[in-house]
Amino acid sequence: MNNVQKNRWKDKAFMVWGIACTLFGLVILTVFIGDILIDGISRIDWAFITDLPSRKAEKSGIYTALMGSIWILLLTTLISFPIGVAAGIYLEEYAKKNKLSGLLEINISNLAGVPSIIYGLLGLEVFVRIMNLGASVLAGALTLSLLILPIIIVATREAIKAVPSSIKDASFALGASKWQTIWHQILPASGGGILTGVILALSRAVGETAPLIVVGALAYVPFAPSNPMDEFSVLPIQIFNWISRPQHGFIENAAAAIIILLGITFIMNGIAVYFRNKWQKKWK
Repeated sequence: MNNVQKNRWKDKAFMVWGIACTLFGLVILTVFIGDILIDGISRIDWAFITDLPSRKAEKSGIYTALMGSIWILLLTTLISFPIGVAAGIYLEEYAKKNKLSGLLEINISNLAGVPSIIYGLLGLEVFVRIMNLGASVLAGALTLSLLILPIIIVATREAIKAVPSSIKDASFALGASKWQTIWHQILPASGGGILTGVILALSRAVGETAPLIVVGALAYVPFAPSNPMDEFSVLPIQIFNWISRPQHGFIENAAAAIIILLGITFIMNGIAVYFRNKWQKKWK
């Protein structure tokens, strides 16, 4: 067997290994989702969505947690989107390429991989204790914003890098300033990538539990929040509370809440894919 035959054999072996790994992952995911659907699909109805938490499983709903998740999602978007995109534009277009910018890039990349519980501890000390925000929606949103900011910054920079340099050069050749080039050419061309990164980061934030538990969201909250300073609960924490109870009814409630949370995540990812494809077609 010569080297060419050996390389072809290795390619086929790796392809088989890759297919086997993919099928294994899909089977595990299918079993997991199927088990959840069997347990919880019959529990989902309008009353389950609009009822408040209760000691009785059959009367307990997710309204408080769902409204808390919506509040957290909106505030996290308002805080993280402008800061993350602006930081990404600055680092990619304005920051000088020196040791300091290199150090910033390395730290931002590393921060994207830091465990979420660390951000929870930081949020507890800074927002809950020093800024005296308590276990409020605002403290939770600020903590989650810290969590996803590195992801948004990295996604923004990668989207800007993917814009062909000819677009930028043509804009400068016509006499446009740097900001005019960014606003009228680079941002529209990279908008799909930036938006995809932001939505995927937010879909991670909506499923996070550990940092919110640390800032105090684990406490029992019987009412939906009406302003950013109210206490709150979110769907992952409601699921955590239900799954830790021994009654089978709460297990069904937890499965139903997981289905709704998965639905929200799938919808957000679907929106991200839609915008990415739409922008790609527009700029081809």
